Amino acid sequence: MTINLHDNDLHLRFAPLTLTRPLGKVRMGIFTNDERWKIYLPKAEIGFVTQEYLAGRFPGFEKADLTVNAQLIPNEDVIAALLALSDGEMLFMDELWLGSNGLGEGARVYYTGEKPVSISEKWHLFQKNGQVLEQDFHLLTSGRKSQPFSKTNTLIGDVSKIFIEEGAKVEATVINVTNGPVYIGKHAEVMEGSLIRGPFALCEHASLKMGTKAYGASSIGPHCKVGGEVNNVVFFGYSNKGHDGFLGNAVIGEWCNLGADTNASNLKNTYGNIDVFSYETNDFISTNEQFIGLCMADHSKSGINTMFNTGTVVGVSCNVFGAEFPPKHIPSFSWGGASGLKTYQLNQAIQHANNMMNRRGLALEKEDLSIFHYLFGKK
Repeated sequence: MTINLHDNDLHLRFAPLTLTRPLGKVRMGIFTNDERWKIYLPKAEIGFVTQEYLAGRFPGFEKADLTVNAQLIPNEDVIAALLALSDGEMLFMDELWLGSNGLGEGARVYYTGEKPVSISEKWHLFQKNGQVLEQDFHLLTSGRKSQPFSKTNTLIGDVSKIFIEEGAKVEATVINVTNGPVYIGKHAEVMEGSLIRGPFALCEHASLKMGTKAYGASSIGPHCKVGGEVNNVVFFGYSNKGHDGFLGNAVIGEWCNLGADTNASNLKNTYGNIDVFSYETNDFISTNEQFIGLCMADHSKSGINTMFNTGTVVGVSCNVFGAEFPPKHIPSFSWGGASGLKTYQLNQAIQHANNMMNRRGLALEKEDLSIFHYLFGKK
């Protein structure tokens, strides 16, 4: 079976996170959506319907058996309903298109099963993260046995709500699962003195530094290193916040680094609603939300003691530093901060991205370079 995950015209809605990936590759809970589909349907091949400049890196099928709305977080009922569609039929939940069989040129079928999670704004990635994390936890751990919970740790709540994968290290840590489960991935490490409240996921090869305070609902993606205080955040992967500093109600892409004592506000002093930059309107929009922190796209960095204002949006490959608050929108390939921004030249951006990736034995591939060139040309 072939499945295309369709951006459903939300590419700019979720930017800057989707400037370098399709919506189906965005992480929340424990997985990206394509990973989630592969767990539900192990024999399926997954492709993407996305922007043309991303298609080289994230190809799709010319005619997939199923085309699915990538903003949908699948559950067993939804998958059964999609698989039951006849040729050309389209599945809807009220007016939300969920997916189509073949070309989707036939009749509408209305979904009546357990309501799935769907996301339509980038801040939904942290707002709905707890619900998705619990679903992913049960999907991944059902019928399996956790590694032993070390006696050096303190557990508050039911031991069945913590799952530790093979090779993970968790010592001298306080874990509270009364509000949700805690998942520790393969070869991940929670260093001594850390405090964790579920729902929480630490994915494979990720680590919490000594004395980290991690509130739910938070997801730390593969190969990330996180310290200080985090509250309701999602890290996609290969990103670092290794030192003290607060980050809340935030989404951080891949290959980002937050310098020591970087702090990001998630609440205005007025307790008012927060405006954020929209790539759809190319302007700031009202979110009608009170808690929104930092949104940072791939390959962006902040220097030591950087302060981000409430609802700051940072594009791809930015280097942000300096005293005082930088602008609330920092366009892709920017270098600087409150005192002014200049262009982060493409050759430097590529070199510095590879410098970070080389430490993990990786490098930008030709498809990644093509995306860099495209985005720089659109700056």
